[in-house]
Amino acid sequence: MYAFGTCELDLARYELRRDGTVIHVQPQVFGVLRYLLEHRDRVVPKTELLDAVWGDRFVSDSTLSSRIKAARQAVGDDGASQRLIATVHGVGYRFIGDAAGSPLGPELPPPPVPAAVRDQEIRYCRSPGGVRIAYATTGSGPPLVKAANWLTHLDLERDSVIWGHWIDALSERHRLVRYDERGCGLSDWQAGEFSLQTWVEDLELVVDSAGLTRFPLIGISQGCAVAISYAVRHPEQVSRLVLVGGYARGRLIRAQTADEREEAALDLQVGRVAWRRDDPAYRQVFAAQFLPDESRETWDAFNALQRATTSTENVVRFLDTFARIDVSDLAARVRCPTLIVHARRDQRVPAQQARELAAQIPGSILRLVDSGNHILTAREPAWPVIIREIERFLP
Repeated sequence: MYAFGTCELDLARYELRRDGTVIHVQPQVFGVLRYLLEHRDRVVPKTELLDAVWGDRFVSDSTLSSRIKAARQAVGDDGASQRLIATVHGVGYRFIGDAAGSPLGPELPPPPVPAAVRDQEIRYCRSPGGVRIAYATTGSGPPLVKAANWLTHLDLERDSVIWGHWIDALSERHRLVRYDERGCGLSDWQAGEFSLQTWVEDLELVVDSAGLTRFPLIGISQGCAVAISYAVRHPEQVSRLVLVGGYARGRLIRAQTADEREEAALDLQVGRVAWRRDDPAYRQVFAAQFLPDESRETWDAFNALQRATTSTENVVRFLDTFARIDVSDLAARVRCPTLIVHARRDQRVPAQQARELAAQIPGSILRLVDSGNHILTAREPAWPVIIREIERFLP
């Protein structure tokens, strides 16, 4: 329940009351009011408001303007006085009236994560070549498998600010199965070949070891290429596919101009120098690319996780392999329902790569969220948006 002026926004009854009288408003108008009230501590960008209220439906700015006008009229405000809903030109809108009540308010502590979600069980399986792969399960319910990506460590990431909230959210309604790819985390670092083929084989090994038959599969960053490859190879097992911050072609493959090829080569070289010299100044370049919207403390946590996940030699091999990934031909052969989610201002993997994937995968849904981070953090407004979309998409 939100109370402001002579109005009440009752979330339980889905009612707007003014002077005790129910005011009938369209669902989008109610959604606009609710979101502005929930985030009244700041200006809400137009793109974020569109994402929160309309989801993946395309609507014009004029549609949003008309709903803002209707919301103002419903609560006794107007565009001239703007006593309750203020327009911040070129940015968005903010609720500026005095309001009481906030289900998402900062004064309330976050609800505790159930013990069943927090508990983690780690097991090992061994590839035909003798490589040990560590995998973990959290939560309960229908299975959900996450393809491995770089910078993971099953033990350390559980309570990290980089991945902890991802694990909690994905484990809340599912039995989440995730693993460290070869050369990373708790899996064997001395692992022979690094390639898309071996990473897909590792995923096959984990699925068989966990006794799974049919499940949704989620990939993040370069894990999306692994997920796409697995879905094409095992269409009978993958019920749905979720791709977050992914790409079909690595930096070297998609480089078209001399400048792009130079930038891709420089990225590889910076990575080599950063780990070989153990120089935090170089690693900070990666932190700034992956998490440009975050604080220095988050960058430091990201850097610490980088150093703990793998060896210097493996980092170079990872970066070289990532840059040469190409699943653009495979993407067209995906047959399961697919959700593609990407940050609009992602500096590590530009949003154009998400659009390319959406054009290649038949019938896929593209969802862009307002963030600059390649890995979304728990504190940013786009985080609940992306989790709501994933939950809505999964069976």
